[in-house]
Amino acid sequence: MKHKNIFGRIGYTSKKPELMDQPRGHETFHITKHGDGKLTLRAHCEIEEPDPKVMRDVVLSIDHNNRPMDCFIRLTVGDEFMGSGWFRFDLDETGDGIIECESYGPSIDRISQKQKTNGRFHSFGTHPIVGDGFNCKSIDISNGPVVEQMRCFMPSLDHRGATPPMISELTIGCQYHGKEEITVKAGTFMCHHFSYIDEVGFNEGVKHPPYEIWLSEDDFIAVRASVTGYMQTYYELEELIYD
Repeated sequence: MKHKNIFGRIGYTSKKPELMDQPRGHETFHITKHGDGKLTLRAHCEIEEPDPKVMRDVVLSIDHNNRPMDCFIRLTVGDEFMGSGWFRFDLDETGDGIIECESYGPSIDRISQKQKTNGRFHSFGTHPIVGDGFNCKSIDISNGPVVEQMRCFMPSLDHRGATPPMISELTIGCQYHGKEEITVKAGTFMCHHFSYIDEVGFNEGVKHPPYEIWLSEDDFIAVRASVTGYMQTYYELEELIYD
């Protein structure tokens, strides 16, 4: 076979004083690296704390230039169906083009969207932790540490992504700190260290708390992450299998 598969599991724990180090969910993922350079990410996420609980399934494909091609997302919130959506990206070689979305949910009914990107953008964020890591592939780190304003399209501006999938846009700061060796349950990895920095408050003016993430050197797999502020959450790679 020309393609390669990567399987993994990320554990979610709390850093709130009253819930210190208690499990609050998990994420499993399956990444296919195709022989032509394209990549497909499948992620299943379960957020158990805080209520209401969120369950998310994502299938995202990106091309050999790290540009999104298509994506499917399905959500349940509080164990009830919230919505599902399919996104298609028609982009030229510069990354400019059109995003289409077909979405359905009890609160929005059936919605069809088509939106121009009005120029290049960095990534399509899908909310799984492993997806947050893939977003950082678009930052030029060839000259070492850097801070860049990352322009993204998203299926939801909610900090947990817990709204019916629709086309949204945001800009968030992304800082590259350099390489660090990190040891987690899955092993020891040389990692790229990034920070997400929200200076605007893209979710109705509510700023996303500081978000640190460490990504494996070769494949940008999320190895460790932490969010402070009102979230106080921690994420750790527990299993990683290359097939």
